[in-house]
Amino acid sequence: MVNEWRQFSLSELADLSGGFAFKSKDYTESGRFVLRTLNIRDDGSISRENAVYLPLTLCHQYSRFELRPYDTLFVMVGATLGKIGFVRESDLPALLNQNMWLIRAKNKKSDPRFIHYAFRYAVTKSLGWASGSARDFVRRDDYRNIIISAPVDIREQQAIACILGALDDKIELNRRMNRTLEDMARAIFKSWFVDFDPVRAKAVGQQPPGLKPEIADLFPDSFEDSELGEIPKGWQIRPIGDVVRVLGGGTPRTKEPIFWDGGTHPFCTPKDMSALTEPVLLHTERHLTDEGVAKVSSGQLPIGTVLLSSRAPIGYLAIAEVPVSVNQGIIAMVCDGDLPNQYVLHWTKANMDRVLANANGSTFMEISKRNFRPITVIIPSLQILRNFKEIIDPLYHRVVSSLKEVQKIAALRDTLLPKLISGELRVPDAERIAGRCL
Repeated sequence: MVNEWRQFSLSELADLSGGFAFKSKDYTESGRFVLRTLNIRDDGSISRENAVYLPLTLCHQYSRFELRPYDTLFVMVGATLGKIGFVRESDLPALLNQNMWLIRAKNKKSDPRFIHYAFRYAVTKSLGWASGSARDFVRRDDYRNIIISAPVDIREQQAIACILGALDDKIELNRRMNRTLEDMARAIFKSWFVDFDPVRAKAVGQQPPGLKPEIADLFPDSFEDSELGEIPKGWQIRPIGDVVRVLGGGTPRTKEPIFWDGGTHPFCTPKDMSALTEPVLLHTERHLTDEGVAKVSSGQLPIGTVLLSSRAPIGYLAIAEVPVSVNQGIIAMVCDGDLPNQYVLHWTKANMDRVLANANGSTFMEISKRNFRPITVIIPSLQILRNFKEIIDPLYHRVVSSLKEVQKIAALRDTLLPKLISGELRVPDAERIAGRCL
């Protein structure tokens, strides 16, 4: 019957299997990508940051752990228990590591993308089975019998998956564009201010490639010695604390409702930063009241502030796109002087080894404001900084605009998903709603 829906156990519609406990001693810097739990982002996409690889000569032994397009992954142990991943063609080839279950749609019985969305919906309703002592876990039997409501006709499954998938594809497209824009900005910073490519070219009598003559003319044609080694002649070295305002934060008492209840002012912690796919902070999990903001020593920081997580762990970076207060695990850099915030962001990232070298701690490593402020930064001429800002800012603003669009599309997807998966909303109506965002 057309549009007939039934309830199925997950195992009726999909095959379930686990990954393999690959040995770290076998990992190399190239070969076949081994997908670990840390490679699944909060939004379910796959990241190759901190990637490990298996030599191709060993891969034939592990062919049954090869991933396929549209596989769904489920983290079943540890702190990220319940995280759900989705494998795209661009993520492959890849092998599945341990601590995850693989959910793969059965041929001719179910659509793989429908299974992914139906499973996500089911898990959000029923992740109550996690149990354990030292760390939480779920067994395969805990969820092979999860009940999924699905159309009997696979064509309707495909239609539902097509709507939700189109929204996710748009999100992924935006994020790939953002990564390209960020790579461009990082490459320019590295070329100008780390490798000093324009200066090196001019030092041997060449025109710096890719630079307009009026910009190339701003760079010196020789180097001079400094405490940081050779730097372009005439450029300065100063402590970062002398050129930006380095501030910390704190957490108002969490048991005082007057600081939190009904709060509207964003309050950022390292946890908020850990979830970012791009170094842009648009929202936070918690919010403060006016009274709560008054309890934070640095108050409310302006849009454009560069944020660095200073512990647990050190190294998350973002630029605040909302006025924000921060807790004690963040160092804030207010860039109200000559250094643009994009320069400060990329300088911090490029000098993270120096930041870590100045950290200390017994329980966990932490970089204090006192130890951070003396770290030295190379300061080029004001004209070069202005030209850098003019080139980089449009790239950054495109990233911000794209991220805001991603938020809008993700909110629509999350609204449509339970209605479509439950059969409450039919495909033609959902197509009209989704079409406004695509």
